[in-house]
Amino acid sequence: MNNATKIEIEAAVFRRLLAHLDSRTDVQNIELMNLAGFCRNCLAKWYVAAADEKGLEIQYETARERVYGMPYEEWKTRYQQQASGEQLAQFERKRDDE
Repeated sequence: MNNATKIEIEAAVFRRLLAHLDSRTDVQNIELMNLAGFCRNCLAKWYVAAADEKGLEIQYETARERVYGMPYEEWKTRYQQQASGEQLAQFERKRDDE
C-alpha cells in the first residue's frame, strides 16, 4: 500500500469514528476516559497537535467543533450529563495510576 492510500484510509477511519461518536451522544466523555483512556476532547487536542506538526495553527475550540460536530458549549447543553460519583472516583483512580 502506498503512503497516499494509507493516509486516505486513515482519514476515512477518523471520519467514521467522528460519525460514530456523533451517533452516540449518550456516551459521555467520562465513560470514554474511564474505558478507553481518551475522549472527544483528547481527539481535539490530537487534531491541534497534528496540525501543529504540519506548521498549521488551529485553535483548540475550532478542533473541538470539528470533533463534536457543533460548538462545544452547544454539545454540552444538549448532551452532557452530570458525572456520577462512581465515574469521577474511577477517573481519579485511573489518573493516579498513570
